[in-house]
Amino acid sequence: QVQLVESGGGLVQAGGSLRLSCAASGTFFSIDTMGWYRQAPGKQRELVATITSGGRTNYADSAKGRFSISRDNTKNTVYLQMNTLKPEDTAVYYCYAAERDRYYVGVKYDIWGQGTQVTVSS
Repeated sequence: QVQLVESGGGLVQAGGSLRLSCAASGTFFSIDTMGWYRQAPGKQRELVATITSGGRTNYADSAKGRFSISRDNTKNTVYLQMNTLKPEDTAVYYCYAAERDRYYVGVKYDIWGQGTQVTVSS
């Protein structure tokens, strides 16, 4: 079973940068897509960025041009470099991974991290 452990959140002033990391550990076959979602108080969880095992990326409009997602498949780790942060980026950021089933092609399981708080002060 996959466990996701996030790190890198914190408090930063507007215009600053943070880098989030998320490492997958445990016993598993392989991981397909990894990514980041976020949830602000009183709002639904929303996509920030995802990256496939082949390196194809997808960004929310709010992240384009400011955030960059990358991945180290040898370490089963995904990163989110966040630049030019804004107060509206304040949220709990959740790491996501799609775990492939060992026996059934196309079957995947959604795995979530515990979340890391990012707070951007104005």
